[in-house]
Amino acid sequence: MPPILTPRKVIIDVDPGIDDAVALTMALFDPRLDVVAVTAVGGNVPPQQATANLQSLVAYLDPPRLPRIGGAADDVVLPERPYSMHGSDGLGGLELPRVALHGGHASEKVMYECLKAHPREITILALGPLTNVSRVLARDPGIAELIGDILICGGTVHAAGNATPAADFNFFCDPRAARHVVGEPVTKTLLPLETSAQVMLGFGLLDELPDAFSRAGKILRSMLGHAFRAHRQILGSEGVCLHDVAALVALTNPELFERTTVAADVETAGDLTAGMLVVDRRQIRQWRPNADLLVGCDAAAVQDCILRGFAAAAAVT
Repeated sequence: MPPILTPRKVIIDVDPGIDDAVALTMALFDPRLDVVAVTAVGGNVPPQQATANLQSLVAYLDPPRLPRIGGAADDVVLPERPYSMHGSDGLGGLELPRVALHGGHASEKVMYECLKAHPREITILALGPLTNVSRVLARDPGIAELIGDILICGGTVHAAGNATPAADFNFFCDPRAARHVVGEPVTKTLLPLETSAQVMLGFGLLDELPDAFSRAGKILRSMLGHAFRAHRQILGSEGVCLHDVAALVALTNPELFERTTVAADVETAGDLTAGMLVVDRRQIRQWRPNADLLVGCDAAAVQDCILRGFAAAAAVT
């Protein structure tokens, strides 16, 4: 008999956001993952909208194992955005039924309690600004020893930023949190923009989506249809890059990604460079290595994983 694999425990921190919602839809039905909690953070949408979107998504999808849900803190001030690819509700006008969360807790509290309950077993998949992760680490510095590892979707090393010329959106939203987390003595992996952008999904993807008779198929078709239209109208692009979905595949299929160990930090104060990921590339490196950086991937294989993830979610729902 083949060995029975224990699902990997994961906390998914999201600011939904279409690509966050797509990644969450895949993760909740992936038998390789035990999603113990999903926590909301302000980013693509304001904190209250992020919490509402997360509650509605989980309730609508009704996964076999219901995760704990954490609400985004309301005291986060987000920078203004010149445009949004996600629509007014963050989900491309999906209009899911709103669900009230009774007795809910703040994201950082949910994270903290899960990490304490499962020491060194949990991976944090951080798909939004690092506000929640930073707050958990600040709340109890000893909690760092209880984190299995962190996979961060954020930063840009060579490519242009998508929030400023120097920074990606997640790090730009909360540069101090990004710097704090990147500098913590925790095993961590960074998926920067230029690597996740290698997985460019063309319009043909829409023909390969599950049909709308399943709950997952219905929301995937609605959200991704909006995403393709927005990328064409706003960016003039004939394809989409679902950065957070690529991050999920990096978690479940790490063999598809090329990695290198780096010494990294994040700029917090520059007028032009706040949120910029800085890697020490000097011939004689002065900083201590503190993260793995994903520098390339097998884009075709990653896309295949994405399509299989869509089909698996639709098969259950």
